[in-house]
Amino acid sequence: MVQQARAARTRRLLMRAAAQTFAEEGFQAASLSTISRRAQVSSGALHFHFESKHVLAQAVEEVAADTLARITGQAGRAPVSRLQRLVDATHQLMSALEEDVVVRAGFELAGTTPRRGEAVDLRGRWQCWVEDLLHAAADGELAPDVAPAEASMAVLAATVGFEVLGSANPKWVSRTTVNHYWELMLPRLAPRHALPALTPYGTSHTTPHPDTTPRPDTTPRPDTGSRPGAAAGSGREAAPCRCQKTD
Repeated sequence: MVQQARAARTRRLLMRAAAQTFAEEGFQAASLSTISRRAQVSSGALHFHFESKHVLAQAVEEVAADTLARITGQAGRAPVSRLQRLVDATHQLMSALEEDVVVRAGFELAGTTPRRGEAVDLRGRWQCWVEDLLHAAADGELAPDVAPAEASMAVLAATVGFEVLGSANPKWVSRTTVNHYWELMLPRLAPRHALPALTPYGTSHTTPHPDTTPRPDTTPRPDTGSRPGAAAGSGREAAPCRCQKTD
């Protein structure tokens, strides 16, 4: 048992060191010697756990994929409207990108030239989830003049843009940025009558961050515990993903 725990710890150290190196230097420039030195693990131990840099990158991507699945899974089961689920999942994803280098590196590896054909398509998985959620929300949860395909494009362009820009500047994945984005977007996406039950700050953060300034159209926010028309009571769930997942 002690040996197994030590092996698991070594594997975690290597994946974190690899993620930090991939995030800072890129996949091509990153070397196994740099990763092993950073993890304070011998080269032999590294090769025992991961036979190549590609295998190590895949392990990082799979951990990031697990985190994304957990975020979307929890949001998808929440007893709130679908638009609120989308807001909450966006906050959770951006927070993970800001705080966890393994998640950040996993997303970045998907766009790296040598990895593009074999990487776990994390952005594609996020795209599928957003599109399915908004297509389901078309059943009365979107404003009458909002097409789910157009709404999906707007949300994906922004959130993937935040993820890409956040690799160089953390402000793009900060809570403040996400708050402001949803303050602008929710009045466009949701019917007017549904706005009082929606919070751009996420259901676990019902008050704005100290350095945010609420827009007049979206404040004040009443208690979000009761949400008329929420998805939990609608009886309709998101359709199977229409996107091609790439593992």
